[in-house]
Amino acid sequence: MRQAFDWDLLQSFLAVARTGKLTVAARRLKIDHSTLSRRLTALETALRAKLFERRLSGYALTPQGEELLARAEIIESNALAIQSDMVQNSTQVSGAVRIGAPDGFGTAVLAPIIGRLSAAHPDLDIELVAMPRSFSLSKREADIAIGLSRPAQGRLHSRKLTDYELGVYAAKSQHDLWADVRTADEFATRPFISYIDDLIFAPELDYVPSIAQGITPRIRSSNLIAQMQATAAGAGLCVLPCFLADGDDRLVRVLPGTVQLTRTFWMIVHSDMRDLARIRATSDFIAEEVRRAASRFLPGRDL
Repeated sequence: MRQAFDWDLLQSFLAVARTGKLTVAARRLKIDHSTLSRRLTALETALRAKLFERRLSGYALTPQGEELLARAEIIESNALAIQSDMVQNSTQVSGAVRIGAPDGFGTAVLAPIIGRLSAAHPDLDIELVAMPRSFSLSKREADIAIGLSRPAQGRLHSRKLTDYELGVYAAKSQHDLWADVRTADEFATRPFISYIDDLIFAPELDYVPSIAQGITPRIRSSNLIAQMQATAAGAGLCVLPCFLADGDDRLVRVLPGTVQLTRTFWMIVHSDMRDLARIRATSDFIAEEVRRAASRFLPGRDL
């Protein structure tokens, strides 16, 4: 007699397939790694197939695993569609939602307001991941991602949140860094702070060539908040978003009428999940809060 197939094992399979790490997948599923390992063994036994190659670097899919991944994602999409259809007319918002955002937006914009979302929906569990990186929705690294560009492919739904302005800032107390600067070309003669080139996670963050030629940053960090703190401490000039820097009394904007950049924040969700009540409520909340704070993102402009 063929062994009964437990469809719940597919969730364990998908978690490992997407992360490549047993311990990471176990944390995501909120189980211990030994339990997850047993589930994978049970799935392979039920299917009579080897799904993963166990390597020192992690778990890699076999050809049979790749075939199952494609089919499992179809099943997952169908399950999400059923859930969406069933709750579409429901006003109840519950469950977990993970928001992935760049460190500046996540820290300065989302963190101060996220409590209002929690208060409005007591049954909603919110995870805010504010890190200098991109988030893969297809791998379920986040349910909602804030990105700097509109995705060109994949089953993703994108919504423009806002344009935002950036400028060059310096420590207000360090007059010798900024007081006598008259043109952007002079930035090349001052200490500058920027990103680490090979750790820039989006091309939109490669600001320095757009400011002036000849600038060679002396201090580099992958983290925007770290750059801002170094700037406020007088370590050099830095390109910072106005929504982050204008609220810091330690900073002064240099050549505000001459040097400015504009970038865009996009809110991205997987098409399979966009109609789930918890996703709708969270994404609508973020969009409305950003709309209310329009002047913070584009200071001095008629909106």
